Amino acid sequence: MNADRQIVVIARVLLPAGRDRLADRYELREGGLDATRDDLLAMVPGASALVSDPSQPIDGELLDAAGEQLRVVANFAVGYDNVDLDACRARDVLVTNTPDVLTEATAELAMALTFAAARQMSDAERDLRAGNWRGWDPAAYRGIEIRGSTVGVVGMGRIGARYARLAHGLGANVVYTSQSPKPQAESELGAKRLDLHELLEASDVVSIHAPSTPETKGLIGAAEVELIGPEGVLVNTSRGPLVDSEAVAAALETGTLGAAGLDVYENEPEVSPRLLKATRAVLLPHIGSATIPSRDGMASAVADNVIAVLEGREAPSRVV
Repeated sequence: MNADRQIVVIARVLLPAGRDRLADRYELREGGLDATRDDLLAMVPGASALVSDPSQPIDGELLDAAGEQLRVVANFAVGYDNVDLDACRARDVLVTNTPDVLTEATAELAMALTFAAARQMSDAERDLRAGNWRGWDPAAYRGIEIRGSTVGVVGMGRIGARYARLAHGLGANVVYTSQSPKPQAESELGAKRLDLHELLEASDVVSIHAPSTPETKGLIGAAEVELIGPEGVLVNTSRGPLVDSEAVAAALETGTLGAAGLDVYENEPEVSPRLLKATRAVLLPHIGSATIPSRDGMASAVADNVIAVLEGREAPSRVV
């Protein structure tokens, strides 16, 4: 250990695109993918920076364990609902995230889930692998086409706007709900702003791109799923707490929801057993940003933020 080097704690893992730059400047303590809460509490004392990710809650207890020299929590994600912002403010700890670099990857995955769910690809593949395919059947696995459909975008931020452009490019009509109007999307895409329930009723596909906040928790429950309807498709690549997995599973079981494509869940890595068994459900393990350019860009952005703060400069993507 070099007493002159500041300590940076990586709660779990940071890819080499960011880690190597930090290792050149600071002493690193790394938890690994299996790090527990207790492991993290033991690692953080004396840290000047903490690199977190959505799987690790960052709260007052952890900040206090780190000590008064902690200057920044650099979240390895665009979302930061795992970080207690008030606790950080109270202790003068900056919080940063990694926006922009994962926009394309996440929007593309949302569109991939849209295709897969709309065409019942998971059921078709499951039957093929199980040896249940008996040849071409004109009535089997019929879904919807994106061209000519109405695609509803819930949350027209960076990722939602990119997804809307992809949908528009495929010939879909775009509607959206957002806290504020989006004149550019309206003029360039012909997008129409609706309230949430209007959007759910009007859309053939509903894709969730809103942030996770106390106000958006449970945004899509049983009543909302019913509005999407028996031929509708629900896609979620934002955050798990926005969608009630049990309500989705029940709607798939009864046929009141046509299909679902999900990449995020309320209690990751746990997933509702009912949802795992449901038909017409395409389920992925939170891989929205999992491309080489995106994840390397995120890791590099983490390093940019940590280095800037510890060198006394403004963080490129400061949250608080």
